[in-house]
Amino acid sequence: MVKKIFSMIFIYIIVAMIVLPALITYCSYHLQKQQQTQILQQNEEQKSEIATPEIIRTSSDFEAYIKGVVAAEMPALFQTEALKAQAVSARTYAARKMYENNSNAVPYDIGQAYITVEEMKQKWGEHFTEYYNKISNAVEQTKGEIMVYDNEPILAVFHSESAGKTEDAENVWEQEIPYLKSVDSSLDKNAPDFEKSISYTYDELIKRFSNHYKDFSLDNNQIKILSHTPAGYVQKIQIGNKTLTGREIREILNLRSSNFTVSIQNNTIVFTTKGYGHGAGMSQYGAEFMAKEGKTYHEILQHYYTGISFSNYTPPV
Repeated sequence: MVKKIFSMIFIYIIVAMIVLPALITYCSYHLQKQQQTQILQQNEEQKSEIATPEIIRTSSDFEAYIKGVVAAEMPALFQTEALKAQAVSARTYAARKMYENNSNAVPYDIGQAYITVEEMKQKWGEHFTEYYNKISNAVEQTKGEIMVYDNEPILAVFHSESAGKTEDAENVWEQEIPYLKSVDSSLDKNAPDFEKSISYTYDELIKRFSNHYKDFSLDNNQIKILSHTPAGYVQKIQIGNKTLTGREIREILNLRSSNFTVSIQNNTIVFTTKGYGHGAGMSQYGAEFMAKEGKTYHEILQHYYTGISFSNYTPPV
């Protein structure tokens, strides 16, 4: 009996000295691995969130987002002052949307393009470092600067090139906006592809318009521009049995702008456009030409956005 008791005590001692420490070490190791995995997953989630423009956590995140917008929206070969003007416009546009939503979210679909650093590398190839540094400097040199009107961030819309004059907001969106007035941008006539033509047969036109209007009909020569805006964009046009705006025609036919003429050649309807984009706010090529003439980004912005002033902005993080 005594021998049996001593044997059991011996076994317990062996378990306590060898097996139990090993078991504790094993459990501790796996607990640490589990914790490390959770931390790594959290870090990756945070990186993923920071890498997207949807969440702005710091001013640095916001400025990094603006670099992605400028890289997507304006050629890196443009003048530095034009890039600065684009940076302030992009920052103001995003700030306006964040202000409207009282949020630190910058959604993808606010009307500004955006590309990541990896996409910049693919886009620019061997010129990546040169172009990235140029755009980065333009953004950093205007850091936190936005345009305001009545102490609010403005709706800083922009377009590629006007038709010689920019357009009043009310002629684009049927809403008057005091700082989006028509201004001279005649240098845009020097932009590439300033004037472009696209042709449609009658059957093609009928098919396109019938997709929008089931009762649409079109007889020969039943196309007539009825009126223009003061800036020269088509205001009203009769096409078949419909009277539409120039903007509606542009959207249906995918025209470059709503400043266009119409001619009929050999049973084909030819639409010839001037400029590219909706025409309101800053012309990007106009900004480039003004920069080449020695204008500063402040002068460029004050030309295209009537009566604005400048202010510093910190995102609501």
